[in-house]
Amino acid sequence: MTSQLEDTTGESPIGAAPLLGIDRRSAIDAVRLRIGMAISLGLLQPGERLPDQQDVALGLSVSPITARRALASLADQGVVVRRRGRGGGTFVADEPPRTVLDELAASPAESHAVNRLVDRRLLFECAVTHFAVVNADAGQLDELERLTHEMAGSTNWSEYHQADERFHQLVAVSSGLGPAVDAYYETLAELYAYFIPYPIELLHKSNQDHIALVTALRARDDRGAVEVSRRHVDVLHKTMFMGLAGNAGPARG
Repeated sequence: MTSQLEDTTGESPIGAAPLLGIDRRSAIDAVRLRIGMAISLGLLQPGERLPDQQDVALGLSVSPITARRALASLADQGVVVRRRGRGGGTFVADEPPRTVLDELAASPAESHAVNRLVDRRLLFECAVTHFAVVNADAGQLDELERLTHEMAGSTNWSEYHQADERFHQLVAVSSGLGPAVDAYYETLAELYAYFIPYPIELLHKSNQDHIALVTALRARDDRGAVEVSRRHVDVLHKTMFMGLAGNAGPARG
């Protein structure tokens, strides 16, 4: 791992972001909403095992205590069930209460705000990608490629999200824009606060964009790289929760 990436991971501006929604949800309620919406949308299936509590925290960019309390609350309400012993863990309930799931939904104001965040990220993503084409060094490109392999080998949404976060952080670092990337981090953090779990098969499809981006960066293909980044972010309008009601296409990171 490059030293540039290590510099960003000690106090991740993404992981440190408060998960307060537009309606001023608590961090715990925001996690409850994200898991509940994934269940409502069929992205998490009845009986499906969730990652371990620590991995849920890392995958949703929250603290372990927030993840623990959110999962405990969902278990109390029958949305998930906890099983002990060999083969135990936290599982989506076979029949999660519909009334509870209906309560775990984003408001129209939140959906509108997330669409605006996607637009803001699109502008930043195109900018950092342009400068990454110019400034990324061989070590950074090698690390970006390694991260695409890590995402390709991930077995659940938590593993994928962690590698995806590091990938986009490193693209920003490799732009050479210095402190200016903090504005990108802030927008990415706000948007990550709304990402929900997705089937790993869809995330692996999304990783094809990362692979194409690294190829374009290596070729110093500015137009091609920026277009990959533009598509990768623009599709979030349809593949994040506010667009999934009528579209079950692949998610993006």
